[in-house]
Amino acid sequence: MTPLTLKPRHFTGWHMLGVLAVFFGVTIIVNLTLAYFASNSWTGLVVKNSYVASQQFNDHLAQERKQASLGWSDQFTYSHGVLTLQLTDANGVPVQGDIAHVVLRRPVAEQLDHEVRLVAATAGEFTLKHELPLGIWAADVRVEIPGQADWTKRYRFMVQTSDIGASKE
Repeated sequence: MTPLTLKPRHFTGWHMLGVLAVFFGVTIIVNLTLAYFASNSWTGLVVKNSYVASQQFNDHLAQERKQASLGWSDQFTYSHGVLTLQLTDANGVPVQGDIAHVVLRRPVAEQLDHEVRLVAATAGEFTLKHELPLGIWAADVRVEIPGQADWTKRYRFMVQTSDIGASKE
């Protein structure tokens, strides 16, 4: 038996061309994929104009401090397709408000953002039957109170399968 002799292989210019084509091909495909996902997902934009928002930041903090000093208590819930806000003053007396504006947003997507208005059901309680898809939601609430500055607060809540659908009455 004679051992097989292998012919030495040489790395030629064609081989180098193949290596470069594969390298740049993979790089281009990855870049195009990342560009597609970057252009079709959340922009990350929190405010339209960050300079203007920064100028209003101290006023916003002062308003929050003033509102906190009132000592009011609140409870915002979503259950069985119903949004509910309960608002009482420092003495436990329900706060009389006209209407509660709620901007509902997804924290990382803008497609489902919308505004709803909760109506006063009883003294200090605002409700609205409104179905929301599953997932995490943020709610920016603003209650119009006669003779006072609007009361505002931001909530974050999760809609789960047990919250979907209207309760049987």
